[in-house]
Amino acid sequence: MVHEAVRPRTRLVPVKFVVAGGFGVGKTTFVGAISEIEPLRTEAAMTTAATGIDDRTHVGAKTTTTVALDFGRITVDESLVMYLFGTPGQDRFGFMWDDLCRGTLGAVVLVDTRRIDECFPAIDYFEGRSVPFVVGVNNFDGAPRFPMDEVRDALGVAEHVPLVECDARHKDSAKMILLTLLESLVAQARMREGGA
Repeated sequence: MVHEAVRPRTRLVPVKFVVAGGFGVGKTTFVGAISEIEPLRTEAAMTTAATGIDDRTHVGAKTTTTVALDFGRITVDESLVMYLFGTPGQDRFGFMWDDLCRGTLGAVVLVDTRRIDECFPAIDYFEGRSVPFVVGVNNFDGAPRFPMDEVRDALGVAEHVPLVECDARHKDSAKMILLTLLESLVAQARMREGGA
């Protein structure tokens, strides 16, 4: 009896990334654009109860909001799977962030230049916990465009934090942001190894 050669099983490594930012900045759209599976969304209809709480000035006809998380998955190869967790953007759901971010390898902070102040809580959160992150400047239709050095100055983020323009609606753009994050993580790991 002839036995087929048994190939050793490749160990599957799951990695977790968080997509964060202010209300209506494109987190749900980002996760949906890149996920290989139908993303899990916990969206609820916005009601008059949010009047005066959620600033809808620049979010157009937005009628729903994430109340818990968005979840997507990307299989890189047979040994690496990325899990994406999108955070809710409103302050009143901030209590969930610690649970959502536990074990994350890195984060994407999305920014809308029309409401740049709304991304500060996310930046502060990741800086305060030493979680590596990249900033994705989401180019909404009709939003003003600024040179990246001006955006960096406005955000007050360090030079080592990558800033990349993106369009969260498009898979290739979301992929570029995640690749930038991965490259940044690899570079930081090499620096640590070189310094050790």
